Amino acid sequence: MSKATVDRFEGNLAVLIVEGRQVTRPRAELAAGVREGDVIHLETGQVDAEATEALREEVRQARKRASRKQPPPGDFDL
Repeated sequence: MSKATVDRFEGNLAVLIVEGRQVTRPRAELAAGVREGDVIHLETGQVDAEATEALREEVRQARKRASRKQPPPGDFDL
């Protein structure tokens, strides 16, 4: 079953990420309560709770790794 991640909502449209591409779908086609960051089944619009939690954990771990990185030493101008 194909899955997508809900990237954001723009008015009555849901912007989804499907295999690295953005696609839109009417928000009304998604299950009630779907929110940004949820992983959904494309055919049903229902949330895949297990996949959503796995994605959230992956993001938490990436943020944790990124926060441990030290900036380069010395002064520099942007």
